[in-house]
Amino acid sequence: MIAVSHIWVCGLDEVESVAERVRPGRLISLLPANEQPPTPLGMRASDHLRVLVDDIERPGMGLSAPARSHVRELIRFLRACPPRASVLIHCFAGVSRSPAAALIALALDAPGREHEAATALRRAAPFACPNRLLVELADAALGRQGALAAAREAMGEPDRSCELAVFRVARNF
Repeated sequence: MIAVSHIWVCGLDEVESVAERVRPGRLISLLPANEQPPTPLGMRASDHLRVLVDDIERPGMGLSAPARSHVRELIRFLRACPPRASVLIHCFAGVSRSPAAALIALALDAPGREHEAATALRRAAPFACPNRLLVELADAALGRQGALAAAREAMGEPDRSCELAVFRVARNF
């Protein structure tokens, strides 16, 4: 039996405990430089990607909006991740940036299955609202011709009555 790896998503406050519990092969932190956590004990710094972005969908107000370079770096890191390794992705609350990165990770090796990836994400996290700009930039970088962005839009509005929680999605969804 082959173990199925997962994409785990959480907020900043849960990173240490989730990393200790699931022992991910890779960690992705999507936060400004002044909010970045230390790399968990037992994890190599090279297995921890720090994407220095704020949770905004258009540049302005002195904040760091997601850019093509951030998305290229994210995609490169995800492609280098061993297929059986679980990935832990977090932002501040686990609602916008990290679910966007999770959607990108799910869709990365599944062209034509973007809606299935988005459906799996919505099922796992009814409260998620993936950052639109991150998803649109990934759509362009992956040459999905709007399919990934459309899948994100088809997720609809998040269920704001749901309590925020750590969630996971099987990488083979």
